[in-house]
Amino acid sequence: MKRVYSKFKEFGADLALVSVAVSWGATFIIVQDAIKDVPVFSFLFMRFFLSFLLMALFSIKYIKELSLPLIKAALFLGTLFFLGYASQTYALVTLKSSIVAFITGLNVIIVPIVVYLLFRQKVLFSSLIGAIIAAIGLWMLTGAENILDINRGEIYALACATFFAVHIVYTAKLSKEYSVFLLVTVQLFVVSILALFASIFFDPYVLPKNFSPNLILALVTTVIFATVYALFVQTYMQQFTTPAKAAIIFTMEPVSAAIFSYYYAGETLNILQIAGGALMISAMLISEIGSYYKRK
Repeated sequence: MKRVYSKFKEFGADLALVSVAVSWGATFIIVQDAIKDVPVFSFLFMRFFLSFLLMALFSIKYIKELSLPLIKAALFLGTLFFLGYASQTYALVTLKSSIVAFITGLNVIIVPIVVYLLFRQKVLFSSLIGAIIAAIGLWMLTGAENILDINRGEIYALACATFFAVHIVYTAKLSKEYSVFLLVTVQLFVVSILALFASIFFDPYVLPKNFSPNLILALVTTVIFATVYALFVQTYMQQFTTPAKAAIIFTMEPVSAAIFSYYYAGETLNILQIAGGALMISAMLISEIGSYYKRK
């Protein structure tokens, strides 16, 4: 009975992480429109600072659990999270978004490597196979080309994938040691402060004089769904699943983005992209089934 309950928790956590990936993908179009009105770091600062304020309302009753080790853990996670966003932004300056999306999605391959190098923890064979299939599916979905021509843009994108991979791994570890509410809240504060400094140095302005409807819509949806909800669920649910499986599940982000783009922006999907999405879903099922039989 205990084993069944444990497996039920893991399956429930995986479903919750799917909802996180979908929330990220669903807001992609909205954010893309908002970035046309404000600089990237300016938007990131507003998004993460508002998210911090909202999350703080839910975390105030846990303030007694705040400690120096927790702050250090949140500082570490927040820095990784920000560096992932920052390096991805620089990659987009010189590369097509499809290529950046593919290389960033390679964190599904990097996560098992990081787990082994840092903790000498073996990864399920099914997770490795699922990671490879997911990476192939992601390439098919985005239609990336010329990925072997290495330049500065590819290096930034690969750095982004690495930062996100390490973030996924350490989130799984640290979420078991500290209050999830405080870990997420302090992490959001760290990201917002780093984005503020980046905006001061690299953007023409930090706060826009006028807030367009697109910007307001983007801030509301990303703050509530793609940041507060997503980061809290990710941090909490990764206690009950493996980093490798979480990375595979997060490849659903471009799948959901493609679906929402099709229905709400009229962007069409070709046969190769549809097949890529199907492969990525298959990768999740392979990882899930492999985990089930391992426990059984």
